[in-house]
Amino acid sequence: MADHGSHSYHRGEMDIQEQAATFHAVVGLAKWGSLSLAVFLTMTVIWFCVGAGFFPAFVVSLIVLGLGVLVLRDKGGSGHWV
Repeated sequence: MADHGSHSYHRGEMDIQEQAATFHAVVGLAKWGSLSLAVFLTMTVIWFCVGAGFFPAFVVSLIVLGLGVLVLRDKGGSGHWV
């Protein structure tokens, strides 16, 4: 059997800066990647499926992009809803 008292790990003492940075990078890529995909799909659907043309599709895509940036930007603070 393994001796559980002989290891040097102590809960809460490990440096987790790299894990935290990786987590924030993945969340940021998912967030901004989703917004770019939504803008691209909005533009192509309005342009080709609805048949409104390039300029109306571009304008609506800019509106979606602007709203997305407002909603998804970092607000600072603790990151909680409280």
